Amino acid sequence: MKKLYLMVSILPLFGCNNTDDTVSQQTKKQSYTEIYEQVPSTSIRKTENPDIVLKEVNNQPAKKDSMMLEVVLIKQNPELRYGCEVTSLAMVLNHAGVNIDKMELYRSIQKDPDPIKRAANGDILNWGNPADGFVGDMTGRQAGYAVFDKPMEALVNQKLPGRAINLTNQPFERVLEHVSAGYPVVVWTTGDYRLPDRWESWNHGQQVIKTPLDLHAVVLVGYDANYVYLNDPLSGKKQVRVGKNQFIESWKALQSRAISYK
Repeated sequence: MKKLYLMVSILPLFGCNNTDDTVSQQTKKQSYTEIYEQVPSTSIRKTENPDIVLKEVNNQPAKKDSMMLEVVLIKQNPELRYGCEVTSLAMVLNHAGVNIDKMELYRSIQKDPDPIKRAANGDILNWGNPADGFVGDMTGRQAGYAVFDKPMEALVNQKLPGRAINLTNQPFERVLEHVSAGYPVVVWTTGDYRLPDRWESWNHGQQVIKTPLDLHAVVLVGYDANYVYLNDPLSGKKQVRVGKNQFIESWKALQSRAISYK
């Protein structure tokens, strides 16, 4: 969870400190061609029942009603006070069979080198852009903040060449389909998996960066009809159950960011 304390004499704390898609049964009078023409999809799959067709999107099987992936839990602390993103990615890459730890990812992730500059009252005037690289010091020895999806995508492609999947700005149903297919996903939310309530803005060159300070990144490892399940690198808890609608609201507020592999 990213926290901010506006005390000039103390280092600020910004870091991470939350239906099967089927076509209804057709009448037996219809031909297979007629049935296929009614499926709004680029590909289709027949079931054992010739009167039912399951839609496949992008060659991906229809989403299961529920899924739970067994993904190793890795904690970000004490080494990476603000390292929820790379720690979450370490869990995902280990699930992919890559023997890697969070510290290697910490060293490898793109950084935005712009230093923090403050006003006399402690307000942030200038800092980096998390869309370009990690902003600040991930270890917590100095102020640290976050990194967004593009540098994470690049890091996945370093470790799994050509296999990164950026699901940012996709519908959440598409993210769940990816989990259903067996892939955990790094998703951005807040520390309590609710809507962000602490916003900050600063200048970065000619840009104004406006972003919540209570953002967090976790691993989506499962779901069912009413809940999602998360491995949280900050709390150190595995398969944390969170209301699906509540989580989706927080995820959308963080610009619907999601990174995985294929």
